[in-house]
Amino acid sequence: MGSTYRDYFAQLKAKVHEEPPQRVSELLGPDIQLGDVREKNEWDEGFIPGAVHVPKSYLEQWAEERLPDKNKTTILYCAGGVRSVMAADTLAKLGYRNVISLAGGFNRWKDSGFKWEKPETLSSEQAQRYSRHLLIPQVGEKGQQTLLRSKVLLIGAGGLGSPAAYYLAAAGVGTLGIVDSDVVDATNLQRQILHSTERLGEPKVDSAKQTLEALNPDVKVVGYRERLTSENIDRIIADYDVVIDGADNFPTRYLLNDASVKWNKPVVHGSIYRFEGQVTVFKPHEGPCYRCLFHQPPPPELAPSCAEAGVLGVLPGVIGTIQANEALKLLLGIGEPLVGRYLLFDALDATFREVKLRRDPKCPVCGEHPTITEYIDYEGFCASPGEWEAQHKLQGAAAAD
Repeated sequence: MGSTYRDYFAQLKAKVHEEPPQRVSELLGPDIQLGDVREKNEWDEGFIPGAVHVPKSYLEQWAEERLPDKNKTTILYCAGGVRSVMAADTLAKLGYRNVISLAGGFNRWKDSGFKWEKPETLSSEQAQRYSRHLLIPQVGEKGQQTLLRSKVLLIGAGGLGSPAAYYLAAAGVGTLGIVDSDVVDATNLQRQILHSTERLGEPKVDSAKQTLEALNPDVKVVGYRERLTSENIDRIIADYDVVIDGADNFPTRYLLNDASVKWNKPVVHGSIYRFEGQVTVFKPHEGPCYRCLFHQPPPPELAPSCAEAGVLGVLPGVIGTIQANEALKLLLGIGEPLVGRYLLFDALDATFREVKLRRDPKCPVCGEHPTITEYIDYEGFCASPGEWEAQHKLQGAAAAD
């Protein structure tokens, strides 16, 4: 005669290590992995602080991502202590060395008066919209909530700002600030995908707002129809988590750099010229700033506009999308951002190349003895920094190595 479920569970309990809430409370700390094996609807009603959600139905698939250290003590809990016993047995078979089941589960934990909290939850519409993010362990619901609370400032709604803003809005970044004083022109439409023929002559910030809010109603778009100056930059930059630099002139880039160091704001820098693009992340006090590479702006004759030099329409799509990717990594605290790394893209060869950068201890802004302590409104520079950067990127990078 075969064994019953009661016999089976009794055998599991005999070999699984269980501890009551008091003991588990004493054990919890940085050297403990805590996993909640209940289903999503149960997790939404409350969880033990520090726990990661590893529902029993996905335990084998998600355990190694969410409970990565098999040598650490791992504590599991469910509602009443049954599923966590089964889950503990499963983890032991997967090679986890010390797994403990919380006796009595979350219900006894709460009844014993120990701390618990209720998670922020997405609406059913949001859960559907961001479902592909929710499946990624490095993002999940917690990461999506982070994105919805995040604020990104985009300098420019042009070639780089358009794809970057589009993908950040699609990803659910809750607030996008856009700084641009220009209006939509027919020459923009070859690459600036936020705008359309019907909006020729409209302010770019208004056109961008209309496009982005139509794409995702979760996103608030704040438009600044003004050029960045020393008078307004503190007011504009202060409230944002990350800045994406899609500026088309040197005065703005140097001003933005100096303000980002002052406010400790990471800047995702991008630039384009004909078939070439560059991306890096200037993160104050962790890597170089823009002035570490180029202490002063170039002379005007070395900085032609896009109208003079030209740019392949798809190139800003490549670079702007990489900028959006870097911003998401910074907001979520995942991966390895391009801090101290200069990524160079050649559209003709379809190749990427990376150059290492380092901080300049003599940098006039972020160096050991800064000499630039007030904002400078540079004048007399033309529309685009592309050619000068293309000509000088390797020299600047080599000087930083």
